[in-house]
Amino acid sequence: MNLLPESELIAMGLTSYQQFLGQNPPLNTSDPNAYMVKDVGTKISIAVINYMRQNGFSDRVKGYKWEFSLVNSKEINAWCLPGGKVVVYSGLLPVTKDETGLAFVVGHEIAHAVARHGNERMSQMLLAQTGSIVLDAALSTQKAETHNLLMQAYGAGAQLGVILPFSRSHESEADKLGMIFMAMAGYDPAQAPVVWERMIIINTGTKPPEFMSTHPADDKRIKAIRDFVPSAMKYYKK
Repeated sequence: MNLLPESELIAMGLTSYQQFLGQNPPLNTSDPNAYMVKDVGTKISIAVINYMRQNGFSDRVKGYKWEFSLVNSKEINAWCLPGGKVVVYSGLLPVTKDETGLAFVVGHEIAHAVARHGNERMSQMLLAQTGSIVLDAALSTQKAETHNLLMQAYGAGAQLGVILPFSRSHESEADKLGMIFMAMAGYDPAQAPVVWERMIIINTGTKPPEFMSTHPADDKRIKAIRDFVPSAMKYYKK
């Protein structure tokens, strides 16, 4: 149910991204971790563009102007807004541990955006709230509410107090695409399930991280990721 014009979502994504960074200043790339986020993200974005072109889906990244920011926060979280605006929280890095782990998470988040999962979620939320898709009216009369919907739809709603988990089908697709993207960028996709295993260990604490609230994982999901490794390895170039 992708009922919203992608060009509108890209424009909204840019505004929301700028508003978020205005309240959460990103670390300068002179910081080694911030440089790593930008470097890994850039490699993944090139892989995404190539994959889309090779499979006839170049329109999926039309209008994307990629940006990768690291913000200083203890939260374990990351997300990608329409238009290629990616934010990684510093609290995620101890879980991803290295460039390979980070590549899978960034690839996974970008997959949600290019597969238009957020568009589908936002369409459903607008239908549930208004009974119709009238984005222009929502933007003109309910700018703050529409901004919040966008952030929630793309997994960035934790700071708003609203947790909306992605569906199992969305997660499965994002996992597989994320593994392909990381492989094409030169990162070993066999390390993808290891990231989720570490995430599950953290999730056994008293308060699960926000990332696990919006991206739930279980043994079946990890098995599915492991089963997909041979397919992803076909794209792997060291």
